[in-house]
Amino acid sequence: MVKPQLTWLQLIGMSCLLVFISPVQAETVQDQTSTFDISDPLATPEVQIDSEINSGAAALEDPLERDEFIDQVTSVSQLSDVQPTDWAFQALQSLVERYGAIAGYPDGTFRGSRSMTRYEFAAALNTALDRINELIATGSTSLVTQADLVALQRLQDEFAAELATLRGRVDMLEARTTELEANQFSTTTRLVGQTIFAVNAGGIDGDTVLSPTGATFRTDDPNATLIYRVSLDLNTSFTGTDLLRIRLDTGSGGPNDNAGGFLEPNFGSTLDFSAKPPSNGTFGIGRLFYTFTPLEGVTVSIAPNMRTTDYVDRNRYANLSFRDFSTLALMNNYVLFPINGPSSGAAVDWKVGDSPFTIRALYAAADAGNPTNQGVLRGTAPFVSLLYPGSTSPTTDLGDRGLFGDTHQGIVELEYAPSSEFAVRVQYSGGDIFDRSFDAIGVNAEVAIAPWVALFGRYGFSQYSDTAFGEIEPNYWMTGIVFPDLLQEGAVAGIAVGQPFIATEIGNATQTNIEAFYRFPINDNIQITPMIQIVTDPGNRSENGAIVTGTLRTAFFF
Repeated sequence: MVKPQLTWLQLIGMSCLLVFISPVQAETVQDQTSTFDISDPLATPEVQIDSEINSGAAALEDPLERDEFIDQVTSVSQLSDVQPTDWAFQALQSLVERYGAIAGYPDGTFRGSRSMTRYEFAAALNTALDRINELIATGSTSLVTQADLVALQRLQDEFAAELATLRGRVDMLEARTTELEANQFSTTTRLVGQTIFAVNAGGIDGDTVLSPTGATFRTDDPNATLIYRVSLDLNTSFTGTDLLRIRLDTGSGGPNDNAGGFLEPNFGSTLDFSAKPPSNGTFGIGRLFYTFTPLEGVTVSIAPNMRTTDYVDRNRYANLSFRDFSTLALMNNYVLFPINGPSSGAAVDWKVGDSPFTIRALYAAADAGNPTNQGVLRGTAPFVSLLYPGSTSPTTDLGDRGLFGDTHQGIVELEYAPSSEFAVRVQYSGGDIFDRSFDAIGVNAEVAIAPWVALFGRYGFSQYSDTAFGEIEPNYWMTGIVFPDLLQEGAVAGIAVGQPFIATEIGNATQTNIEAFYRFPINDNIQITPMIQIVTDPGNRSENGAIVTGTLRTAFFF
């Protein structure tokens, strides 16, 4: 078979076909969306370029794969799939030596057998013309012969319509980009969001539910419910290392919109994402804080609206109810946080040099914007209303309010984390609840035994004075196991068990909470999680039958 003779016209066509049309030749705008955790108060967002810019750039791309970027080569020998025996070898070698216009894929291949459309050829021809003009402008005319220019002129005439269309598309893209930049919300602020849909159903084994004091509490099972939560974060960075976060959120009805919270409201059997935010279809401010770094390794947060559990007692495997376990009592050390709702204060996180130690501290006050001693006091944990009856009444004198009032909490935590596979944290918490003192200590540990299995747990001991049951010393514990990447990368399964409020003064038994779940990622933005909850001796009452609930949770991130 006779090999075709390569003229300069064919050489230019071939070079456009095989070389110039590449992902890096068309300037595209890459999406800079970051993937930080929506609940993390220390996560600093990056500036996000509007997705419309990205979709506009995509209009210029060809049907070829665009997930591989091409690197410039300086010798044709760098291309593993181009051999000296190939009929185009000398032509490609000439393009390298005369024009420096050969590109190859990162794996060292040239992939010269791909086909192209006329528009793609026009785009490549335009690039070739630009390269020729550059050589002429820099005085490298010896590399460009008259025959070359004649061939290029013929190609330019042949593809004049396609070149005009291509330039029109570029002009349109530039105009759209300019318009979007002029009308974007902010050069420093990103809007990110999260939505949770959950179907929940369950009941209790028995006809009557007793409260922890022995009074009849419920006489009927709850109906199945459809739960939702929406969180919208406005994240602003002024210096690149700081973060101003304003969160708007809403929920379907608060902690009683699910079977666990309806049947056992005191000791954390509700779903965490239902209890936070405690709203009923109205938008409110869920977070408002400013985080900055005054010194290397030191992060400070000032928060008119904060949650204490955002800053301490974190655990890689049981901490975020939209990601892993959802039972409130399994998310954090239950007795350590009598203030776990809306509050005001400040937090400090200090990574001690290159050591494995981190020290954290925070101060939080409930109802800090109220200078009086009247009004509904929000921000306390569900068990607080049991220990101090009347705390939900707006007319009861529950002590002075304000930033340094009679309901406040301070926490100090020391973390030792020598590697990403192991961490242990010890904590002290203390303060006043309605001008009654409390103290608590806790420990929180996690260890990855292997890439596919990890263990974790918490323990807490506390003292609460002058309660409706006298001075009590509630204990808390929980432990669990998780299996990352089970059946699919990014998936995780887990089971945990715990006793949230061990106090012999309250009830005649000890409530035990069990939860199992499997989180299945549909993609980076959608996760589906079926889960089951079992609560034995709910309300610390042996007369109560076991509560069994099932939830199908779907989380959307955008």
